[in-house]
Amino acid sequence: MEIVHVYTKKRNEFGRQCNFSDRPAELHVDILPDPSLASNFIERDPCDIPIQCTQEMSEHEVNTERFESDTRGINHVEGGWPKDVNPQEMEQTIRFRKKVEKDEHYFSTIMQLGSNMEHCIKQNNAINIYQEYFEEEEVVEESEEQPSAKTINVFRDPNEIKRTATCLSWHPDGSCKLAVAYSSLGFQNISPDMSYDSYIWDIENPNKPEMTLKPVSLLVCLEYNPKDSHILVGGSYNGQIAYWDTRKGSQPVEMSTIEHSHRDPVYKVIWLQSKTGTDTFSASTDGQVLWWDIRKMSEPTERLVLDPNKKGNLDNALGAISLEFETTMPTKFMVGTEQGLVVSCNRKAKTPAEKIVCTYSGHHGPIYALQRNPFFPKNFLTVADWTARIWSEDIKESSIMWTKYHMAYLSDGCWSPVRPSVFFTVKMDGTLDVWDFLFKQNDPTLSLKVCDEALYSLRVQDNGRFLACGSQLGTATLLEISPGLCTLQRNEKALATAMFERETKREKILEARHREMRLKERSRSEQSKDEDTKEGDGEESVEELATRTEAEFYEIVEAELKKRAKEQEKKWVFINLFINSAKKETSLFQDPVFQR
Repeated sequence: MEIVHVYTKKRNEFGRQCNFSDRPAELHVDILPDPSLASNFIERDPCDIPIQCTQEMSEHEVNTERFESDTRGINHVEGGWPKDVNPQEMEQTIRFRKKVEKDEHYFSTIMQLGSNMEHCIKQNNAINIYQEYFEEEEVVEESEEQPSAKTINVFRDPNEIKRTATCLSWHPDGSCKLAVAYSSLGFQNISPDMSYDSYIWDIENPNKPEMTLKPVSLLVCLEYNPKDSHILVGGSYNGQIAYWDTRKGSQPVEMSTIEHSHRDPVYKVIWLQSKTGTDTFSASTDGQVLWWDIRKMSEPTERLVLDPNKKGNLDNALGAISLEFETTMPTKFMVGTEQGLVVSCNRKAKTPAEKIVCTYSGHHGPIYALQRNPFFPKNFLTVADWTARIWSEDIKESSIMWTKYHMAYLSDGCWSPVRPSVFFTVKMDGTLDVWDFLFKQNDPTLSLKVCDEALYSLRVQDNGRFLACGSQLGTATLLEISPGLCTLQRNEKALATAMFERETKREKILEARHREMRLKERSRSEQSKDEDTKEGDGEESVEELATRTEAEFYEIVEAELKKRAKEQEKKWVFINLFINSAKKETSLFQDPVFQR
């Protein structure tokens, strides 16, 4: 089977063509010495030449022009397939593979390559060329290094009227680009001269954005498509959803209609795990979660109202601020609300009431960040008010771990993608905190002052080495953390598992104890209510009261008589025993043997 890769590119995109050719050397100028010019000069004799002990210096000034780099790339598609086979269609590719596998030439080629592959496999099994001989020493060196972070680049909002960097998104392929959404979240704080543009930055070129995104309203959130790095989806301040294709320019490809969009700003949008890679869902403070297919943005494919009473009433709905979706749990998702509740939902439920599974309460303000642990999906992180909390799905009454209450408000947070025990938080005083609960629980492992203004957003690169922070004045700061904070330690997963299980077990015991105390308190209150109702039903009549009092009196007298009879019987038994013992002693004294 012949495999062919075809690369296609327009001729005018290559630049000017370079033409090189070999040719012999050419003599352009040859100036011969002229003796007649000697009469124009005077010979000095003697000649005085001053000499200094220091080196002679010459001062020159050069003003260089700033170099602006421009990134160009070539897009290639999968080749080698026949023209009648579409590589994007799985059924056609499977059918073509089966056809090729039936070919006799295919078997002979595989057998020929199999011997070469077997030889390579035996070589690899004989000697491990990637073996680390000094792994223990490297671990010791890493443990001695102090946690640290340094600033790599700073990306500033190029507009005169500064806006808040409300959302950050890393490029899925290599993380060489950073998409930043700029918005003004203050109520009626948008001036007519404010720019609506958001930007995509090259992390190595902070001078100029690589691309400008031009929405119809300020972008509050922005996310790269993990399956197609050219596509981004964003949520606007006016409630609309739009998506961009970087190959088609700065204008959005398609937008949702106003009447079928959110009524409030869209605070979070997430791509779903699907075969087409075009499904996404969004959350807003209007109390709705909407599902979209970017191929048809005229109306949402599905809608969920976050009514805690499970009646679907939009007036009682909880305003959504954050979203969480784990690809390993395709039917489950979680929503963080303005009221400090985390709502756990099931998308595949039959009725809207069954879609809201349960709620988790423990915060006093809006939940700005909500994320599952990438290593332990049953545990998730929430950031709100002045604390960050770690929860377990099994415990709904309270969190299993939490940070201390800070003086500054927390605005965002996320887990480390490479270490299960490390998470990051940013605060309104411009501080970045790095927490490692295996190292210490009461204080952050590293606390770094990033800037003077408030930090609003945070996003960590997939390799865990770089992270970006967005500030109130539109400054995105790129930081590199020390290797100890982005390298998986020995037995870290086992230790983190043990700590999560221990804290979950402790909270279960406390929850059971609290439930028992509440049941006792409820039974007491019900008993007191019953007594109050009996007393309130009406007073007894005089005859009933006299009869009940007489019966109680005779019961007391009878009990007292029985008690006295028992005491009298005990006295007589004691007297009889005393008399019998006295008689025995008297008979003993009268015995003749005893007298002798």
